[in-house]
Amino acid sequence: MDGFTGSLDDSMSGASVSDVNDRLAALDRVQQQEDELTVMKAALADVLRRLDASEMSAASSAKKQHAGKSGAAMREAHSLSCITNGGTSARKRESTSVTRKETLSSAAKSGADRRKETSSERSQMEEISETEDVAPLLLRAPRPLRPPRPLRVTNWSTPADVMALRGPSVKRSSGLERSRSSNWDTSDESKNKLVKAASTSKLLAKVVKNAERHKDAVVSQAEGNHIKMFMRGRPITMFIPSDVENYDDVRIELPPERLKLEWVYGYRGRDCRANVYLLPTGEIVYFIASVVILFNYEERTQRHYLGHTDCVKCLAIHPDKIRIATGQIAGVDKDGRALQPHVRIWDSVSLSTLQVIGTGTFERGVASLAFSKADSGQHLSVIDDCNDHMLTVWDWQKKSKIAEIKTTNEVVLAVEFHPTDPNTIVTCGKSHIFFWTWTGNSLARKQGIFGKYEKPKFVQCLVFLSTGDILTGDSGGVLLVWTRNTAESPTGKGPRAFQISRQVKGHEGSVFCMCEMRSGSVLTGGGKDRKIILWDHDLRADRDIEVPDQYGTIRAVSEGKGEEFLVGTYNNFIMRETYKDRHIERGVQGHTDELWGLASHPFREMFLTCAQNRLVCLWNSVNHSLQWSRTLEEHGHCADFHPSGAVVAIGTHSGKWFVLDAETTDLVAIHTDGNEQLSVMRFSEDGGLLAIGSHDNFIYLYTVSERGRKYGRYGKCSGHSSYITHLDWSPDNSYIMSRLRRRCVFPGDVLNGCNLIRNRSGKDIDWATYTCVLGYHVFVGAVRRRVQMRTDINALVRSHNRKRLADDFCKVHRFAYPLLQGQGAPSHKYSAHSSHVTNVSFLHRDSHLISTGGKDMSIMQWRLVEKTSLSLPDSLSSPELTPPPSESTVSLKDSLEPSDDTATPSDE
Repeated sequence: MDGFTGSLDDSMSGASVSDVNDRLAALDRVQQQEDELTVMKAALADVLRRLDASEMSAASSAKKQHAGKSGAAMREAHSLSCITNGGTSARKRESTSVTRKETLSSAAKSGADRRKETSSERSQMEEISETEDVAPLLLRAPRPLRPPRPLRVTNWSTPADVMALRGPSVKRSSGLERSRSSNWDTSDESKNKLVKAASTSKLLAKVVKNAERHKDAVVSQAEGNHIKMFMRGRPITMFIPSDVENYDDVRIELPPERLKLEWVYGYRGRDCRANVYLLPTGEIVYFIASVVILFNYEERTQRHYLGHTDCVKCLAIHPDKIRIATGQIAGVDKDGRALQPHVRIWDSVSLSTLQVIGTGTFERGVASLAFSKADSGQHLSVIDDCNDHMLTVWDWQKKSKIAEIKTTNEVVLAVEFHPTDPNTIVTCGKSHIFFWTWTGNSLARKQGIFGKYEKPKFVQCLVFLSTGDILTGDSGGVLLVWTRNTAESPTGKGPRAFQISRQVKGHEGSVFCMCEMRSGSVLTGGGKDRKIILWDHDLRADRDIEVPDQYGTIRAVSEGKGEEFLVGTYNNFIMRETYKDRHIERGVQGHTDELWGLASHPFREMFLTCAQNRLVCLWNSVNHSLQWSRTLEEHGHCADFHPSGAVVAIGTHSGKWFVLDAETTDLVAIHTDGNEQLSVMRFSEDGGLLAIGSHDNFIYLYTVSERGRKYGRYGKCSGHSSYITHLDWSPDNSYIMSRLRRRCVFPGDVLNGCNLIRNRSGKDIDWATYTCVLGYHVFVGAVRRRVQMRTDINALVRSHNRKRLADDFCKVHRFAYPLLQGQGAPSHKYSAHSSHVTNVSFLHRDSHLISTGGKDMSIMQWRLVEKTSLSLPDSLSSPELTPPPSESTVSLKDSLEPSDDTATPSDE
């Protein structure tokens, strides 16, 4: 339709074109309705086949000579139903319509014809199921390549083709009597009944409901030497290795170790402000993802508050400097249920949650909050990040909302209580500053008047001076002093007004943040000029210091120890600075864009990350410091160390890949393969080969020499139907296992032109690493959870000692390896990331696990500890297995229970 519309003659009038478009739209709706009826009819036929298969199985079970055949027919019918329901959903409308009609025609074939087709095509079907469904991609060691043979990938163009290959159709009984001499779908009367039933709306609705229930069904059953599953309608067969005698007897226990969050790399400053403070304990408090971090710079230690369920967006310190309030945004849990935004008040010494307020009150998230000061922090004001930007006042100890009012439809950036007047609240944001008088459960507003002064686009921040005046900074770099109008009676109607008494030019560009020091002087942080200016009591610029461009604009400033002050920047840095020696010292650094690339050093306690901000970082996991960083020309997406540890290869979004010296960061080599994103880089175990998986559906192979400093193109594996996401080598460099997007694992033989091999032949192959998320040892649990959540598992890793397995599945999960129990596979689950976990990796001694968040840009370092060494509460001291995700329910009340840094893991 779109193509036809686009080809209309330009000389046609607007009215005629509109008329043609309306008619085409009407025809399109008719076509859609016809397609829906067709698919409902096909689904009904599918249901009848399954019913017949069930009846036939029950009848045949009484006859021993027919028991095996009946079971096979039932499994074939169920396999066919899954293919019919899920296999054509991604095709174009025209192809779908034809396919579904062919499905009906195929269902109408006679049993005799079907048996003839089966005898001639049974061997072809067996070969397809072994090659298309699950083959590990096997590659041979470097030898002169023969001319590559084209990979034979059979195209299942229609369900009718699949039905023809599956074997005889199932016969249907009439009433209570079963007729084995005739087939239900060869009868004209039966076909008429089918059409009549399909036209009944009630029956159609029931069929659709039944089809939806079976759409994502996962059936796992060991049959002889293989396991058969159905994932989103696709049949998957996994052959059981020879050393497994009885699959049904295998039982997996929970891993004896737990993960404890040891360190969090990164800081959220890019889209937040006023979120870095120094506590009396000497710790710096800030946040990233769903973790609030308390960092002791001198001792190089971290503690973590892990009570939140999604991104923390704002932070406020109680006047006693001990209690802290943090607000989060709305989110979604692992089962797809909404997580409501709320505020948590917690103790910074014990890390225990004191109160949770606002559950069910806030709409999108908590934009800003502040404790009252005049009444010793008894109340808390909160700005909701909804369209109306609701201002609420809470007695947080009683969890009661006292007052609520709409502020404005424009963005509200800050809220503060007056330090001496408990009934005055000030908010500011886009083109406004409001002064609120709070009386009982009512709030009255008076807008700040700029008068002769230019009205700024944004009032970015505010601070109360020791005189009681209000100092604001705006997007024009101007500081304004607001003084209360003494002529107005405090007992008069409405709030008392503030007027501008003074204007001072502060910065080039915006004034993003400010704070008052103990001495009464004021610090302001600028945007465009990246300056931090110290102002004396008379608002005269005393001193200033400029932050280097690499750190970005200033987002947060606060007082530090002695003469130090803390600075948070747009590029997610936290620094300690002093004016005395103009010293700038980095304390925290993180990535500033989506993070995917992760690689562990082969024999050192180090790991490398790369992100879409083009920054590559090498981290020391022992002292939790940045070893080095380098900016590339392209966005980094994947990486892998050479086994010698001398170099690291990094793949980018454009098809280029770089090789860097792991010590000096010097560029060793640069190559280009295709023009699409490179998803995975993987060196062979001896470092002699490099495999690169690309979004252009190819695997590029290189020979490697001189300890990773010289590369030569060896070959290219083709035939994949989608892009490659994971790769693993066998220890002898003979084979590679590859995993495609939303597909099963493919193995192929490189010796004979990178062709896929039979899965039956590759069932006993050993793998030096295991990152493919759909193999025999891991596929049951992984597929089961992926289907239920309708999402992909981005990463999976096996420990070097081959005893543990970790994957990302929204949270960090740990299993025992091998993972052979699909529906009941027990795991430890850990929550800290607020975005999908994009990668996981064990360090070389398996002492730590590293996980990376995608859009939360965080890096988590987890330490493996014995379960008995964790000082867990009594409720968590002994693990209790919960049902699989599809059956488990976690209420919001449970998710909001008090928690601390040791109560991180839960069992699943």
